[in-house]
Amino acid sequence: MKKLLLCCLLISMLTARLAHAQAQIDTTRGRYHQPVFPAITTRTDVVFGSAVTYTGTTQTLRMNIYEPTGDTVRRRPVLIFAHGGGFVSGSKTDQDVTELCQRYARLGYVTASIDYRLLFFPFDTVNIARAAIRATQDMRAAVRFFRRDAATTKSHRIHPSYIFAAGSSAGAFMALQTAYLDKTSEVPAYLDLAQLGGIEGNSGNPGYASTVRGVINLCGALGRLQWLEASDVPLVSMHGTVDATVPYGKGTIGSGLPPQLVYGSGALKPRADAAGITNALYAFKAAGHVPYSGTSARSVAYLDTTFRFVRDFLRPVLKQPGTVTSTRPAVAPAAMQLYPLPAAEAVRLVAPAGQPFQPRELELLDATGRLVRRFRWEHREQLIQRESLRPGVYLLRGFGLESQRVVFE
Repeated sequence: MKKLLLCCLLISMLTARLAHAQAQIDTTRGRYHQPVFPAITTRTDVVFGSAVTYTGTTQTLRMNIYEPTGDTVRRRPVLIFAHGGGFVSGSKTDQDVTELCQRYARLGYVTASIDYRLLFFPFDTVNIARAAIRATQDMRAAVRFFRRDAATTKSHRIHPSYIFAAGSSAGAFMALQTAYLDKTSEVPAYLDLAQLGGIEGNSGNPGYASTVRGVINLCGALGRLQWLEASDVPLVSMHGTVDATVPYGKGTIGSGLPPQLVYGSGALKPRADAAGITNALYAFKAAGHVPYSGTSARSVAYLDTTFRFVRDFLRPVLKQPGTVTSTRPAVAPAAMQLYPLPAAEAVRLVAPAGQPFQPRELELLDATGRLVRRFRWEHREQLIQRESLRPGVYLLRGFGLESQRVVFE
């Protein structure tokens, strides 16, 4: 009887925690739309991890964090920005990402501009793609940094269900890959992903999820349209229509290198539309690469447009529960069926009959919100083995699905 009462108590606690985690963001009183905070607080060179570079040395990874001064809200959305520079140059202090971080912080967001591993050799498109993977691993570590903080010290007071990946140029490649390059099978074999450390990498903060709530893509591209799938997270893109560095539509990159085919913002939008992904695209007519970068009057005008368009896209997303990731829920199961509960050795996971089934990544979290397992739901019916998991209540979740409790005796 005592065990049963304890189990019920844990379930109630987890249910309350889940309801709190999924609560939508309060966007009233001008938050996230008007600069309600005249001052911001900046924390520079915050260490969020470390990783091995292409030369074999270890690089300490740092970020600058911007927060609205005097804000009393306990759980706030986070925008993580990555600078451009073709994976060979750039810094977290670059003018465009710094300005955007500061502007969004005045609206009430917590924002961060990150450094990541640069450079590659030999200088060819295979190694620039490997550099993009390494950089994406670093961005995933930054996501995990904030999620770990939310589960432990809460020093930045962020909402773990509302972390957004953002970037300019090369940084936008990273943001897009963080959200949509989420399966090992999607990475070309010639990149030797295992040697790089896998999708997640080893840049820091293991044990926490690196999933994001949405993507801010400023003049970036993806290597494959197929990486965008139904139930993926929202996407907002901005891109110059005559960009000669990163193509607006389908085209090649790598000036001076063997050409590599990529799909810019203009090609990503119809794919996202077809997949039912909430998305928006602003085309800078007759503009080139990153027209918002710089201090000239023209560049500042482009930056103003960038700021406002992204701001207006994000605010409705903040009003949605953190588990909502698609405008076409009919393509995915509405719920997961699990039995028996509680279980001793394994729980059977079943997709509801009469609904289309789509394989997807699932995550299992313990009662503290810590990620304990990530796996692929490949078949309509499959077992979740307990293995080394301790007795207790866990949360099973996946994009576009209703989260469910798992109980092991």
